[in-house]
Amino acid sequence: MSDMRIPLSNPDITERECRLVLEVLKTPNLSLGPKLPEFEEKLARFIGAPHAVAVNSGTSGLHLCVRALDIKDGDEVITTPFSFVASANCLLFERAVPVFVDIEDKGMNIDVEKLAEACRRLAARKKSRLKALLPVHVFGRPCEMAEIEKLAERYGLRLIEDSCEAIGSEIMLERPDRPQEKAWRKAGTFGDCSVFAFYPNKQMTTGEGGMIVTADAEIARLCRSMRNQGRGEGGEWLQHERLGYNYRLSDINCALGLAQLERLEDILKTRERKARLYNERLADLAELVLPAFEPDKKISWFVYVVRLQDRFTQDDRDFILAGLREKGIGCGNYFSPIHLQPFYRRMFGYREGDFPITEKTAERTIALPFYNHLQEEQIDDIYNALKEILGGLASKRKRYDG
Repeated sequence: MSDMRIPLSNPDITERECRLVLEVLKTPNLSLGPKLPEFEEKLARFIGAPHAVAVNSGTSGLHLCVRALDIKDGDEVITTPFSFVASANCLLFERAVPVFVDIEDKGMNIDVEKLAEACRRLAARKKSRLKALLPVHVFGRPCEMAEIEKLAERYGLRLIEDSCEAIGSEIMLERPDRPQEKAWRKAGTFGDCSVFAFYPNKQMTTGEGGMIVTADAEIARLCRSMRNQGRGEGGEWLQHERLGYNYRLSDINCALGLAQLERLEDILKTRERKARLYNERLADLAELVLPAFEPDKKISWFVYVVRLQDRFTQDDRDFILAGLREKGIGCGNYFSPIHLQPFYRRMFGYREGDFPITEKTAERTIALPFYNHLQEEQIDDIYNALKEILGGLASKRKRYDG
């Protein structure tokens, strides 16, 4: 919120970003100019993918992936109910059906055992419409992608990796060429295609923007065409080979992205240090479950989200959020379950209790201020505010219980 003395997020823009943007503004190439392929090539190189297609948002990128994989009316795609709503909405755009699978409690990503059971059940039907899997790396913590990739292969499913919150995340896996050795593999390099997003609260930003990455040249070709009103490879004026959209990313945004990409490794290290500092400061607040570091995963810290212990309620969480805001500290409840959004209830008849771990988690999450320039003394201030508010909550609960 704009009136918060410690905001929830704050983009990190330097003179380098301003200079590159101003350089573009002095040219006639504000869109579809040279910065677009340069940004795509450098982002693809960072991820380790052969192809990258820049678009105007992560949501647009997911939509184009759905279309490029020919996921259409009535097809079923398994995904998570604990995410930003776009990861399911992109399926509804094509009248496909999101099939939700609950999350696991620790990392808040889709539960692979439940996912495997859902694949078995849906694939066994006489006329199965199961078409794809769409896992989400929630808060930048990688999913169990090796197992998910195997499930996609076993059941002949397409795999879209929602990496919108996970630029730079990595997973330690066995090397296929040397099974006795392990190596890091970046999020975004699994399955058929993946999408990153660059909204201002993300690790790096283009203002608004996203990027599709894929090893499949045909998927890249289709996405490039569809983002630009369905024009063909040559981009001939007013010649359209297929249904398309205005999902282009301007050279202005790409220039901003190029400057951010130059600093991305340092940005990710900085955000990891902030997350570790938070964990150290908040360690004595027994009411909270802190996000865990895992030795076989490199988390790209999109946000810093803590949870209240199970003995607390959503009302308790909301009491804490209100207390932080009164003290001028930005905060949020990440995420509200997708299946309980009003129009999902109307469309599919979802009710409370359908995905209990998602619901229990969503009732207790607290996103705390998190950005590159967050200072140590600000984290101390947030800690002190939380300690005071939690003390007030304990008194409130004691009076109520008494």
